[in-house]
Amino acid sequence: MRKQRLTIVAAVLLGCVLWLSCGKQEKSQPDSQASDEGKKTVYVVNYPLQYFAERIGGDEVAVHFPAPSDEDPAFWMPAPETIAQYQEADLVLLNGATYAKWTEKVSLTESRIVNTSAAFSDRYLQIAKAVTHSHGPGGEHSHAGTDFNTWLDPQLAILQAQTVKDALVDLLPEHEALFNTNMTQLEIDLLALDSAFQALVTGREETPLVASHPVYGYFAHKYGLNLQARLWEPEKMPSDEEWQDFDHSIEHHPAKWMIWEGTPDSAIAVKLKEHGLDGVVFLPCGNIPEEGDYIQVMQQNVGRLKPAFE
Repeated sequence: MRKQRLTIVAAVLLGCVLWLSCGKQEKSQPDSQASDEGKKTVYVVNYPLQYFAERIGGDEVAVHFPAPSDEDPAFWMPAPETIAQYQEADLVLLNGATYAKWTEKVSLTESRIVNTSAAFSDRYLQIAKAVTHSHGPGGEHSHAGTDFNTWLDPQLAILQAQTVKDALVDLLPEHEALFNTNMTQLEIDLLALDSAFQALVTGREETPLVASHPVYGYFAHKYGLNLQARLWEPEKMPSDEEWQDFDHSIEHHPAKWMIWEGTPDSAIAVKLKEHGLDGVVFLPCGNIPEEGDYIQVMQQNVGRLKPAFE
């Protein structure tokens, strides 16, 4: 009997410990619903739109960008419960230009959707000769078709931000003055970024450059760069055949610098150096950066690009 009582007491104590630990775990997790209470919810499909919406909307809106940090948001497919969150949002901001194709396959309330690049759809660029490949956990995909990295042209980024501002004004007209003020400051920052890039490349536009990925089309087009793109990943060593093709292209396009989306593996950097090129990282910032924000990352991109134009 005594042994039975001890067993019961132990079970009760264990249950209390588990209950307390579970309670602490739940309490330590951020309660997004509580923090969003009373605010309009805005869901976005990439980090630039998150940044624009937060800069413009301030504390008046709750902005959500649920894509995992190790996924390319352009090719990410949300889980059903995440799709439901988009469906329940007060506003959904799309990048347009075929970005996040999953949005075309699910039911989203049309009146709550805003395509932030629709106003300049006639300026979309096309990517040709891109093969299917994979990087990250998102599976195979192709970069062929419409180039969707519109925000890499600061002037187009301004147009997207203005569309975000207009959508927020429609959602919360009582805060129009605040949104206009915030948009003005954001535009000043984006124009300063544009000026910095322009100053960097002016007079050096013909400098041959190679990009590891076809994501810099709008950036190259905006500043008239002499840029050719490969389809290489920073963590995957190109095949011997790819290196041979690379050498052949360099004969006709004598670049000394390759622009990467992320820091290439040391073995790749060494081999690239053997082929006569150095590497420079230009973060497209489609997903949330590890450090800093959109403007800060782009300012860092300016600094990292300087050696390529000296």
